[in-house]
Amino acid sequence: MIVKNTGIEGLKIIEPKKYEDHRGYFFESFNKNEYEEAGIHANWVQDNQSRSMYGVVRGLHYQVSPHAQAKLVRVLSGLIYDVAVDIRKNSPTFGQWHGLEISNKNNLVFYIPEGFAHGFSVLSEEATVLYKCSVLYNPQAERGILFNDPTLGIDWGIPTEKMVLTERDKAFPELQKAEMNF
Repeated sequence: MIVKNTGIEGLKIIEPKKYEDHRGYFFESFNKNEYEEAGIHANWVQDNQSRSMYGVVRGLHYQVSPHAQAKLVRVLSGLIYDVAVDIRKNSPTFGQWHGLEISNKNNLVFYIPEGFAHGFSVLSEEATVLYKCSVLYNPQAERGILFNDPTLGIDWGIPTEKMVLTERDKAFPELQKAEMNF
């Protein structure tokens, strides 16, 4: 696999080695040893899968410590714009974010360590997203940041009038008012 750094410490893009022939393709979607060689050490304990339609924006979500999660995000079908925001208060890149398109065609994996808020928008007709988590979901630890916080300036690739959000995601505070303990 090829591991690319994003310019934000710890945040990585992983491109698996893909073998294609007349039958189709094959790649290892996860190999613990290779991830550890790349400096990604986590005890993956939960897999989550979501299916969403065009225009859905999910996020920006995270869990506070001691329930903070690292994530490995991949797309099984469709195309998303995936975003991670550095919310580690002592980080030189606090408040910076990185976004990338992930699809079932490029097979990229986004490694998001603890201390980041995460969200994505669906750019295709529909998308199925699968992500591994390093810590079990804990509803009492869940927090979020407003998806359209003007200080972040994230362009989700969806016209505002076509965005589909939950009331909860629309009500999250902006970054400067969000509860975080990283």
